Amino acid sequence: MVKVYRSTILEAPIDAVWEIVRDFNGHDRWHPAVAASQIERGHPSDKVGCVRRFQLQDGGELREQLLTLSDMETAFSYCLLDTPIPLLNYVAHVRLTPVTDTDATFWEWESRFDTPKGQEAELSDLVGESIYMSGFDAIRAQLELEHA
Repeated sequence: MVKVYRSTILEAPIDAVWEIVRDFNGHDRWHPAVAASQIERGHPSDKVGCVRRFQLQDGGELREQLLTLSDMETAFSYCLLDTPIPLLNYVAHVRLTPVTDTDATFWEWESRFDTPKGQEAELSDLVGESIYMSGFDAIRAQLELEHA
């Protein structure tokens, strides 16, 4: 099993970051890899169990299910249901924590998954860099624009 963990500090209050990240169907508005997204069956995007179907910029289509969502803990988890990328048994967790001395936000994004033998390093880098780090950078840029 592969474990990917990335974290960052955003120079913005936790409430501002949570407002963006909390929307399980909002990643098409901030993540550079996502072209379009919708929640299946018209469910609200904060309903545990809802499924988002989204297209990547390269045309790939994925489905993910929201497993947990906690406003109290500013955290959520989700799993992959369908993907063209061989990330098997993929479960991810996102957690925000306040950095109280500077009113910043500590963001952790981690996942565990299986891969076909020999693809562990390649897929770990794909998830860690192209998904997580790109997401951090995109949110950072969006927050800077909003507070400029």
